Amino acid sequence: LQTMSGNEDDWLALKPQKPSPSQCCGSGCKPCIYDVYEKELAQWERAKAKQDKSLLMEKKEQSNNSELNPDTFTAFNISSVEQLTEDTYQYKFELPGNSSLQLSLGQHIVLRGEVNGLEVQRAYTPISPGNAEGYFEVLMKCYEAGLMSQYIKTWKKGDMVLWRGPFGGFPYRPNKYGELLMLASGTGLAPMLPILQSITDDEEDETFVTLVGCFRTFDKIYLKPLLQDLARYWNVRIFYVLSQETSLEKLPQSYQGNTYMGRLDEDLMKTIMNSCRRKPFVLICGSSAFNEDMSRYLKTAGIEENSCFVF
Repeated sequence: LQTMSGNEDDWLALKPQKPSPSQCCGSGCKPCIYDVYEKELAQWERAKAKQDKSLLMEKKEQSNNSELNPDTFTAFNISSVEQLTEDTYQYKFELPGNSSLQLSLGQHIVLRGEVNGLEVQRAYTPISPGNAEGYFEVLMKCYEAGLMSQYIKTWKKGDMVLWRGPFGGFPYRPNKYGELLMLASGTGLAPMLPILQSITDDEEDETFVTLVGCFRTFDKIYLKPLLQDLARYWNVRIFYVLSQETSLEKLPQSYQGNTYMGRLDEDLMKTIMNSCRRKPFVLICGSSAFNEDMSRYLKTAGIEENSCFVF
């Protein structure tokens, strides 16, 4: 009997842990972390019923092949850390050989971190092109009280970080829409960039793009050189809405004509909508409050729900 109970403890130690609510990023991933747990639990129950631990091995091997996978977390090496603003960083991760993440547009990946013994998961959209070889880049904002931020702030070059994915995405096809209106607040810029770059990289794609970036001040605008480059294309316009900037005169000349002070409210939304060259399809990404406000203004402006996509 003694051996039996010892064996029982062994099996209990191998039993998958049920995820806590903080581990779910809430982005509607398929599979969600809870789906993965159910799958692993079923696998554990089968193995236990047959008293065969080798049946548990398949998931262990999976995570060592350094490829992104929706079911298991894979470790990636941080190859560079760049601070963009006081609280925003751009991280570059290494991919083995010349492999690429092969993300379709706007897809996100899920990061797993541990803070004070608590596991946390959050979704981020890489800003590098989906076919970038040998690396991918992620834009991250660190919040004072954020659990995940406390973990991210400790990162340095050479650290290994766990990612799973890809999930979601916006099913973009060249020339499917006459005009894309992108409404982004802060790091909500991230899913817009690969889509915008895929349009400018494709000479056959004649989609008009109007990107509206909402930031607190001019200093808080990320990736200015990249955005300035993109704005030079014939079919791209970029506007900035700065909620805490006090005077446009202080801004560089090249920003004065396309920057608004204050908030992106209903009136400004109408102005921007009226300046669109074709009836736009709208992409929205920001905080949940921002997303709700934008959806409401668009409704008032006569844009139906099926002409919007919220990341």
